[in-house]
Amino acid sequence: MKKSIHYIILFSLFAFFTFIIVKFRKEETLELGIKLRQGESATTSEWLNSKNAIESLIETLRRNPANAGAKIKLAFAYIQESRASGNHAYYDSKAAELFDIVLKEDTANYEALIGKATVLLSQHHFAEAIPVALAAQKVNPYSAAVYGILTDAFVEDGNYENAITMADKMAELRPDIRSYSRISYLREIYGDYPGAIEAMKLAVSAGYPGMEQTEWSRIQLGHLYEQTGDLTTAKNLYDDAIYFRPAFANAYAGLARIDKANKNYAGAISNLNKALSISEDFSFQQELTEVYRISNQPKKASESAHRTIALLSGTKEDETSSQHGHYADKELALAYLEVYDYTNALKHALIEYNRRPDNIDVEQTIAWVYYKLGQYNKANDFISQAIRTNSQNPVLLFQAGLIKKKVGDRSGGSVLIKRALETNPFISPLLQWEVEPVFAYNR
Repeated sequence: MKKSIHYIILFSLFAFFTFIIVKFRKEETLELGIKLRQGESATTSEWLNSKNAIESLIETLRRNPANAGAKIKLAFAYIQESRASGNHAYYDSKAAELFDIVLKEDTANYEALIGKATVLLSQHHFAEAIPVALAAQKVNPYSAAVYGILTDAFVEDGNYENAITMADKMAELRPDIRSYSRISYLREIYGDYPGAIEAMKLAVSAGYPGMEQTEWSRIQLGHLYEQTGDLTTAKNLYDDAIYFRPAFANAYAGLARIDKANKNYAGAISNLNKALSISEDFSFQQELTEVYRISNQPKKASESAHRTIALLSGTKEDETSSQHGHYADKELALAYLEVYDYTNALKHALIEYNRRPDNIDVEQTIAWVYYKLGQYNKANDFISQAIRTNSQNPVLLFQAGLIKKKVGDRSGGSVLIKRALETNPFISPLLQWEVEPVFAYNR
């Protein structure tokens, strides 16, 4: 009888400790885990390969937690899954933690430095990415990747001359899809659309069809054609991207913009909902808001606009924390304009401006907020800075024209608006209604 009691006690203890171990392992899995995709993207072979690779690396780290190489590989796998799934907040945070662990043991680990700088860029911590990338450059000055990161960081920080220097160095070391796409963007910033298109064509041709980077470049090429009013070529490129990568949300968003330009609002809404079913990216929600508003569906537009704010707010953690998340103040400023909350729009625009005052996109954003507030002189100060690179972006030119008119420069404003419409005749009706508000009642 006593032996039986002992066996029962021993069995109970064994069961208890087994439960604790299993529970611990489950928690550990969640700590390093992978989020299941939803919708069509969950059925692709690319997702299955990504899932298997991540789970294999997690298992490797379970067996050998000190394996720095596996931590770096897992972190880069998280970054790639972040790009593919759009779940940036979750995966970037996980990747950052892994890179920090490696760098704590080896401060000069080149791959970890490159990875950490990449995550900082994704989180919009552009100024913080620069010293990390420079540290990586010191370890390996002959790697093209580090110059790509520095190009991106300097662009976003508004230091365009340094960005050009870094992009040229990158192309010199490795002329490929990554360097060509960056050269394209810099040419666009300086108003050279033909040159930007030429470079992005090289980027697409340098990639392998179906790969995320290749199809991302194809989408960017389509957007350049879209910006210059060539909707047919843009649509063909978006269709090609879907052919090569069926569950590519950005391609459906591109098709939605073509539908919107052609006043096929039902088609635009369908394609944007398709994009959102694949990747719940705030930009798709923002575009959906615009289509609802143009097609005179104010209730749905308001609901969509508030959804955009919720998506953006969910990525922004306490900025005083050492593990802060994504900065999204520029995006939030524009999102608050959509719900007519100009106080919060200005608040976030100023936060972003104080963070990176030399970036032309940020200057454009704060100018547009002041325009909506009726503070036209302040709007003019910022928009004058935003157009200093001779960018031919139609939206920028149109907004600049509207602001110039409001401060009394009617001739200069008309020239800018005319140039915008010559570049892209399909510019958003929401902007065109700003010229003649009565248009809004004749749709």
